[in-house]
Amino acid sequence: MFYLNKPIQAPKVLYIQQGSINKIIAHLQTQNKQISKLDTFILRVIGSPQSGWINMGTRYNTKADFLYKLTHAKAALQNVTLIPGETSYIFLRQLASSLNMSVRELEYQFYKQSPFKEGALVPNTYSIPLGISEKDLIKLLLKVSLSKMKSTSMKIFGTYNERKWLHYLSIASIIQKESANIKEMPMVSSVIYNRIKKGMHLQMDGTLNYGKYSHVKITPLRIKEDKSMYNTYLYKGVPHLPICNVSLDAIKAAIFPAKTDYLYFMKNKRNIHDFTRYYSTHLLNIRHVTKRNNK
Repeated sequence: MFYLNKPIQAPKVLYIQQGSINKIIAHLQTQNKQISKLDTFILRVIGSPQSGWINMGTRYNTKADFLYKLTHAKAALQNVTLIPGETSYIFLRQLASSLNMSVRELEYQFYKQSPFKEGALVPNTYSIPLGISEKDLIKLLLKVSLSKMKSTSMKIFGTYNERKWLHYLSIASIIQKESANIKEMPMVSSVIYNRIKKGMHLQMDGTLNYGKYSHVKITPLRIKEDKSMYNTYLYKGVPHLPICNVSLDAIKAAIFPAKTDYLYFMKNKRNIHDFTRYYSTHLLNIRHVTKRNNK
């Protein structure tokens, strides 16, 4: 009874992996010295722990309450969606609002744990356990995302090279921001590669939709005043960091661009792009759009 009434400190939300009682207790021991092998024998009487996210209710429990919750409690989950093309700056604020978390702590944990300042998260709908800490949430999102990226890279290249992958993420992020749909992505990708090959500036507005500017309309003044590395009107080549979080379709387009001679594209009245090799044709496309907008 004395042992069962001893206090134990643990996170409010725990993740329990699948496996035998011995395996689960051994794993918990690596994270908490207050867990002992005696708990294995007690659980054989109470019942097997559930796998998944467990809501402990509070950080402080008696040993009896702790073991009982391992076998009976479940954490409530809330779905949060990261859409392709969204920046981490905006997404972290969405998380803070939806889950009643600290934006400052989420940002601190993200920049502390993330291998990249942008592009490290895979767009998806995530089931988030309510009560999870900011630290553990970022750890969860990055772990799931990195696993998906490594799996995709292994299927395409047979290996995962972080530096090489980051380069493709950077290209994919421009494709994601500039494309009107998935079908256009390989063609937008071809324009990027063709312009780089010719030594041209990319001059793509989407590169300035980074961070807090994710949904801000790009103006001539903004292009002139923005001195960041993302300004492809000012600097040649692809920014060395992604602009946003990208979809698998955009990554595939970055790796496998369409074979075209296109150098320009302009959004038409159907909200898709007209692609062309010639600047004169591009100017005509611009005039058509300008004329339509002035009507």
